[in-house]
Amino acid sequence: MEIVTDRLLSWIPDLSVLVLACLAQTAAVATVARDGRGRPRRWALLASLGVSCAAMALGLLLRSELLRAALRGPWTAWLRSLLFAWTLLSLFWAAGFLLLRAVGHFTKGSRFSAARRGFLGAAYSALGAAPVAALAYGTFVQRRNISLRVHDVPVDDLSPDLNGLRLVQLTDIHMSPFFSRRELDYAVSLANETRAHVALVTGDLITTARDPLDSCLDGLKALRADAGVFGCMGNHEKFSHVEAYVDRAGARQGLRFLRRSTQLLPFGDAHVNLAGVDYQRLHAPYLVGAEQWIVPGAYNILLSHNPDVFDVAAEKGYDLTVSGHTHGGQVRVEILGADLNVARFYTPYVDGLYTKKTASIFVSRGLGTIGIPTRLGAPPEVTLLRLCRT
Repeated sequence: MEIVTDRLLSWIPDLSVLVLACLAQTAAVATVARDGRGRPRRWALLASLGVSCAAMALGLLLRSELLRAALRGPWTAWLRSLLFAWTLLSLFWAAGFLLLRAVGHFTKGSRFSAARRGFLGAAYSALGAAPVAALAYGTFVQRRNISLRVHDVPVDDLSPDLNGLRLVQLTDIHMSPFFSRRELDYAVSLANETRAHVALVTGDLITTARDPLDSCLDGLKALRADAGVFGCMGNHEKFSHVEAYVDRAGARQGLRFLRRSTQLLPFGDAHVNLAGVDYQRLHAPYLVGAEQWIVPGAYNILLSHNPDVFDVAAEKGYDLTVSGHTHGGQVRVEILGADLNVARFYTPYVDGLYTKKTASIFVSRGLGTIGIPTRLGAPPEVTLLRLCRT
C-alpha cells in the first residue's frame, strides 16, 4: 500500500503538466475558433484538441507498470517519451500563442505599423522553432554531456586527517533504452580518475523492473575507492521490487548498500561514520531511529536518495547528507529570475550544496533521465565532494 501511495504522489508533477497543457490548448483552440471561419474548421479544431489531450493522457498512463507490462516491448518507453515531449511542446506553443494573440489584440486599434507586424511574425516563427530546438539540444547534446563536478564542502573544526577527504558520487543512473552501458562505463572511468577515498552510489540504478539491472551492477563493479564503495536504495529500486536482489548482488561485487546500517571508516586519528537508508516515503516520518546511528566525535554522513529528509537529518546530528533523486530538475526554465522545474514540487533542495547551521547537504544532478530523455539546464554529472576546513 505504501508503494502505491508513493507512486500516486510521484504522478502529481506529470499530471499537473498534463492539466496545464490541456487547458492551454483548449484556450488556444477557443481563441482560433472565435475567428468565425466556418463550422468545418471548428469541428476540425475540436477533433484535434480531443486527439491531443487523449495522446497526452496515454503518455501519463504509460507510467503504470501494469499498462507497460500488458503492452510489452521497449517501444512503450519511446512512445511515452514522445507523448511527454508533445505535452511539453504543446504547452509552450499554446501559452506563447495566447500571449502573442493578447499582444496583437492590445495593439490592434493603433495605427498600422509594418515594424509591429514584422515583429509579431518573427515572434510566431520563434515560438514554433525555439522549443523544438531546445528539446533537440537537451536530448541529443546536453543529455550525453557527462562531466565531473567538483565541489568543496566547508566544515568548521574539521579534523586535519579529514581535510581534503574526497567523496565521489554516482546517482540516478536510470539504465534504460536512454542510458547505455557505454555511458555508465564512461561515468565510472571518470569517477575512478578522481582517486577518491570513498565512492558513493545513491540509488535509482534503473527505472523499471524490465531495465538491464545486472548490466548496471556489472558496470559499477569497476568503481574504485581507497576505503570502499557504498550505496543506498532509491525509489525505483523500491517500486521495481528489486531492493533485496540489488543488496545481495551488489555485495558480491564489492558494493555495500547501507540499509538502516552504518560503516565506520578510519582516516588517521579521525573517523567518518557512513549511515544509509532506503528511499524515504514522501511526507512520511523521515529517518525514524536514525539518531541512534550517530557516532560522537566522528564526521557523520547520511546517504539518502531523496534530499527532502535534510531538515530532519540536520536535527538528528548528521554533518553531511548526500542525495540525488531530483536530477537537478532535469528540465529547468528560468523566467523572470524564477527557476522553474518539476523537482520544486517535492523539495527546496534541488541541485548543489545547501547548509543549515553546521549541517550540509549536497544534491547531485545524477546521470540518467526519467519521463523524457532530455536535460536542459541540468547536465548529467559525476560529483566529487572535498571536505575542507573553514
